[in-house]
Amino acid sequence: MRPTATRPSIASRGEESRPAGPTAPQAQQEGVAGERQQDVRLGDVDLTAWSGPLGEATAASATTLSRRAGAYSALAVALAVGVAVISAAAAIVIVIYAAVTTSQGVAGLDRPLLDLLLGTRSPVVDTLLTAVTATAGKIGMPLIAITAMVVLGVRRRSWTPVVLIAVTGAVSLLLTITGKEFIARVRPPYSDAVPPFELSESFPSGHTLNAVAVVGIIGYLLALRRGRRARITIVTAAVLYVLLIGFTRVYLGHHWLTDVLAGLVLGAAWLALVITAHRYYLTARSAEREAGPPAEVHTREQHES
Repeated sequence: MRPTATRPSIASRGEESRPAGPTAPQAQQEGVAGERQQDVRLGDVDLTAWSGPLGEATAASATTLSRRAGAYSALAVALAVGVAVISAAAAIVIVIYAAVTTSQGVAGLDRPLLDLLLGTRSPVVDTLLTAVTATAGKIGMPLIAITAMVVLGVRRRSWTPVVLIAVTGAVSLLLTITGKEFIARVRPPYSDAVPPFELSESFPSGHTLNAVAVVGIIGYLLALRRGRRARITIVTAAVLYVLLIGFTRVYLGHHWLTDVLAGLVLGAAWLALVITAHRYYLTARSAEREAGPPAEVHTREQHES
């Protein structure tokens, strides 16, 4: 009789059971094997470790759902829950925003800041920032998202990056459309804006919201398989890009400051939920590994022995 080795729980496995980063041979792993080996850690953080009673319940549900319907079903459920949560959060933000913008509150910063920036404009800077802001627009951001989906999906031979980026972009666009429909806030006057003029409503800043969510999830996926210095570079570049996009929206007179702030908040909240859904998926994948090979494999091994 062969001795049976015990397996540690998902939440309690230490670094000794999992590599801290991709080594030369591991860096080429693709598909599910690559996800299990290289995506479960972000630096020193174990993405499959959940603390506290709620965390333990989350890990247990991921394990159960994975064994019954597969890891991608767990991802779908987690993303669906994320959509429900961000929808409720967006409704709250819209109500609060409507109340704030009808008083002096935070909106009292909108006009003074735009007046300040009007005095700093120049033809060269206007042209440069118009080109920058276009990268997060209706053409630029979809191109970034599609390119990332194709490159990451093909190189990693996995549908996970495709699903995460596509859902992130689709929901962020829906949040933008919904906010504009319900608030219907007027943009700064055309006399204060740099052409080409925007025709849709002002709240929230769709450029900012989409930049936070889409570039954020792309940066997160890239950082998973990089060393510490590369992770810092990726995160820094993503944050600077998002802040620059937000600045261009106000500088060019296409949005009020509070529209940009709302886009930042909603985008960051949605990004956090997508990353949490991915952690749930990784936990489900780890549960598959913990369960070992299918029963028929065990039976075949027993016959061979």
